[in-house]
Amino acid sequence: MATLATATEKKAHMSADEKPERKPHRGRVDDKFKIFCGTANEPLCQEVCDFLGLPRGQATVTRFSDGEAYVQIQENVRGADVFVMQPTCRPVDEHLMELLLMIDALKRASARRITAVIPYFGYARQDRKDKPRAPISSKLVADLLTTAGADRALIVDLHAPQIQGFFNIPVDHLFASPVLVDHFKKLKLTNLTVVSPDAGGVERARFFAKKMDSALAIMDKRRVEMNVAEVMHVIGDVKGRTCLVIDDLIDTAGTLVKTASALMENGAISVYACASHPVLSGPAVENISKSCITEVVVTNTIPLNNGARDEPKMKVLSIAGLIGRAIQSIHEETSVSGLST
Repeated sequence: MATLATATEKKAHMSADEKPERKPHRGRVDDKFKIFCGTANEPLCQEVCDFLGLPRGQATVTRFSDGEAYVQIQENVRGADVFVMQPTCRPVDEHLMELLLMIDALKRASARRITAVIPYFGYARQDRKDKPRAPISSKLVADLLTTAGADRALIVDLHAPQIQGFFNIPVDHLFASPVLVDHFKKLKLTNLTVVSPDAGGVERARFFAKKMDSALAIMDKRRVEMNVAEVMHVIGDVKGRTCLVIDDLIDTAGTLVKTASALMENGAISVYACASHPVLSGPAVENISKSCITEVVVTNTIPLNNGARDEPKMKVLSIAGLIGRAIQSIHEETSVSGLST
């Protein structure tokens, strides 16, 4: 049986004021409150545990020589309120399987309640049947989590909020916007216009624009094929203004780069960008490096690969404090809704 390599301990560069405040947990600390994680983003889980003043739950995640996953919980969880943190980032299927196995193991170990904490919910882009004979994969994943034994889910910035309806268990939907808004307020950008890269992101951009007290613009784009988008034109005035493009995730960065180019062609003086989830697959880092974008700000829902970590245009903010407060609220049965406003 070969041991699975754990997530890298090397964190993305973050200044002291960007890391979550380290303080002891002020709630009901007892042996019935536990946080476990898979191997997808161990540094984030450790930050959350440090924020709450809790030790990280002990579990073994290994693989047989053929790649088959094996999980064993290494401490007593009978009657415990358990949180399992695992973003389903690359390799998506492996990390999803780890999450399902950990939930099943905890259920069979008689945990009282199991909350799946998913900073990045993979398969969220497949939320509808847009072509004949295509699956609705996000619904399938939601069913798998429920069948495995999850009693509720805590998810950060779903690609489409209506995916909450795919779950037959309670879902707490967190937004990373407060963390991102605080960062850009500190920059004190003048003549700011917040830009949605497509019609689907208007609600997110409107919230951001309201918090920043700025104007709003929308990109009208046409998606030619998967991961390929053609920007058509800008709806709104961006001439002579600083533009901030906001999205839920950055995959290949093709849409982002084309959006930035279109904004500059329409008279913008500079372009910033931010997103909750730095998927950054394929040529994403190279695309960002060669683009006209001044800075790309993301959160640590997904660990950055080496290329992205070394890219000077990339800046990472921690959402460990936000997730930690949400976990504390769920454990203490208090409201979570106020955390993302």
